Amino acid sequence: MTVHAYTSFTFSYLNRARVLATSLRRQHPDWVIWAVLTDKPPPGLVFDLANEAFDRVVTAEDLYGEETDSWLFGLDIVEACTAVKGRAHLRILQEPDVEQVLYFDPDIAVFNSMQPVIDLLADSSIVLTPHQIDPEPATDTHAILDNEIASLDYGSFNLGFVATDAGPEANRFAAWWDARLHDWCHDRRDIGVFVDQKWCNLVPCFFDGVKILRDPGYNVASWNISQRTMQFDAAGQALINGQPLRFYHFTKLGPVGDVMTRRYARGNSEIHELWWWYRHEVARFTDTSIPKGWWYYGTFDNGDLIEKRMREVYRSRKDLQATFPDPRRTGKGTLHEWLEVTKGKG
Repeated sequence: MTVHAYTSFTFSYLNRARVLATSLRRQHPDWVIWAVLTDKPPPGLVFDLANEAFDRVVTAEDLYGEETDSWLFGLDIVEACTAVKGRAHLRILQEPDVEQVLYFDPDIAVFNSMQPVIDLLADSSIVLTPHQIDPEPATDTHAILDNEIASLDYGSFNLGFVATDAGPEANRFAAWWDARLHDWCHDRRDIGVFVDQKWCNLVPCFFDGVKILRDPGYNVASWNISQRTMQFDAAGQALINGQPLRFYHFTKLGPVGDVMTRRYARGNSEIHELWWWYRHEVARFTDTSIPKGWWYYGTFDNGDLIEKRMREVYRSRKDLQATFPDPRRTGKGTLHEWLEVTKGKG
C-alpha cells in the first residue's frame, strides 16, 4: 500500500510547487507525488515529468471533462486552484494501491518526516491543522486582529494541508468536499464563505474520526509564529517550540509576507533565515520562459483579461451559462461580445 500526496497550482506557481515536491521527495522518496494543474502550458514550455519531482499529473480537464471551460470561467485563479482539490482527492482515492492521501499547498516546504501524520491515520480518517493552537495575549490587539479574528473570518483550519486515510469516512468527506467546492468555492465572506476553508469548519461536525493536529511543528506560518519559536538543535535540525519543524507555509512571498514575518517573527533570526533559503529555492526553480502572471484560463481566446466582475456575472446567471457554454471564445455572438455591449450600456 502507498501514500499519495498532491498539490494544486498553475504554471505561474510551478517554481513554488517544485520546491514543495523536491522537499517532500527528500523526506519520502517512496511516496507518489501528484501535480494537479488547473492550467495549460504557455507556448514553448515543456512540462516533462521525467525532469520533475512529481510522479503523476492530472489536469482540470481530466477531472471535469466538457464542463471545464464554462465552470472555470466562474472562478478566479485562487478559487479555481482551490476548487479542484476535492475532485482531485476523490480521484486519487480511486488508486488501487492508495492507503493515505495528503494535500499540501504549493507554497509549502517539508523539512522533516511526515510519518507522524501517517501514524495518526491508523486511528483517524481525517487530519486537519488549525491556523492557531495557542491564544494570543489579551493585551496584543494587533495579533488578535491579524490572527484570531482573521481565523473567524477565513476559517478555523488552514486547508493548505489536509490528510485522510482511504476508508469510507474519508471517501464520504471527499465527496462532500468536492460537491461544495464545485458550487461554492468562492471568496464570499459576505455570506460566510472563503473558498474551502470556511466549509471545513463543519468537518468535525459532519464526520467521524477527525483529528485536529495541535503540534506546533505543522503548518507554521505568519498567522501563528507569534506563538512559535524556531531554533536549530546541535545536530542542525529545525525545531519549533522544541518539536521538529515538519513543514513551513511560505504564504504571500513578497512584500505582504515580509511585513507579517517581521511583525511576528520579530527577533527570531532563524525564521528570517528560513525565508532567505526559500526565496533562493524559488528562484532556483523558476523557469523564465513562463510569462509573469500566466494563467491559460485567465483570458479570453484573443488575450483580453477576464475580469472578476465578468466571472461573477457568468456564474450567477444560468441563462448566460446556457447561451454561452464556451465563454472564453470571442467574436460575433459570444459572451465576450455580450459583455462589451452591456458594458457600453452601463
